[in-house]
Amino acid sequence: MSGPQCCDNPPTLNPSSGDGFMEQLGGLNAYVVGSQDSKLAILLISDIFGYEAPNFRKLADKVAAAGFYVAVPDYFNGDPFSPENPERPFTVWLKDHGTDKGFEATKPIIQALKSKGISKIGAAGFCWGSKVAVELAKCELIQAAVLLHPVFVTLDDIKEVKVPIAVLGAEIDRFSPPELLKQFEEVLAAKSEVDGFVKIYPKTSHGWTIRYKVEDKAAAMEAHSDMIQWFVKFVK
Repeated sequence: MSGPQCCDNPPTLNPSSGDGFMEQLGGLNAYVVGSQDSKLAILLISDIFGYEAPNFRKLADKVAAAGFYVAVPDYFNGDPFSPENPERPFTVWLKDHGTDKGFEATKPIIQALKSKGISKIGAAGFCWGSKVAVELAKCELIQAAVLLHPVFVTLDDIKEVKVPIAVLGAEIDRFSPPELLKQFEEVLAAKSEVDGFVKIYPKTSHGWTIRYKVEDKAAAMEAHSDMIQWFVKFVK
C-alpha cells in the first residue's frame, strides 16, 4: 500500500474546510455536520490522509444534506500520512496507525453517538478506513457499511459480515483488483441473510472517490450517490 497508487493525487489539507464544526467525540476530535436532531448517523472513516481533506469534508456535507448526522473522526490524532516525509514511509507510519487501533477507537465514538440519541449508524470506510468499517460490520456495531476502494479487506472479512454492505471499487486498483471484488460479490450473493452490493467503476483508480482528478469527477459523484442511496435504504 505504500506504492504510488496509494499516494496518488494527495489532498491539500485544510482544517477550516467544510460547512460543519469541530467536536470531541469518544475521545477524538471530529468534524461533524448535519441536524443535531437526527436519530440517524453516518460515520465517515478516512483514508491515510485524514479528516482535513477538503473533498472528504465536502462529501460529509453532501451526506448530511441527505438527512444524516455525519461524524468524521481524526483517527490519526493530527498525524495523517505525509508522502513528503521520506523519514517516515508508509510502513513506519502504519505501525502507529494500524486499522486495529482505528476499530478500537470507534467503539467509544459509537457510544458517544448513541448518547446523543442516535438510534441507527452506518459507516463508510475509504482505503485505510475500509478495514475499520468491515470490522464494525462483522460485529454488528453498525446497521450498514460501505467500503470504497478498500485496502486490507479479505475474503474472510466479507464472509463474516453481518449487516448490509456495499463495496464500491475501482477498475484499476492493485489493492482490491476487480478479480478480488468479484470474489466478494460471489460470497455476498451466497449470504442470503445479508444484503450485499458490489460495483466496479470503469476507468477509475484507487482513491478516486475522494482524491479525484477532473476526469474522475463524474465517476466519483456516481459513487457518492450510490453510497448515500445505500445508507438511505438500510439506515433510514
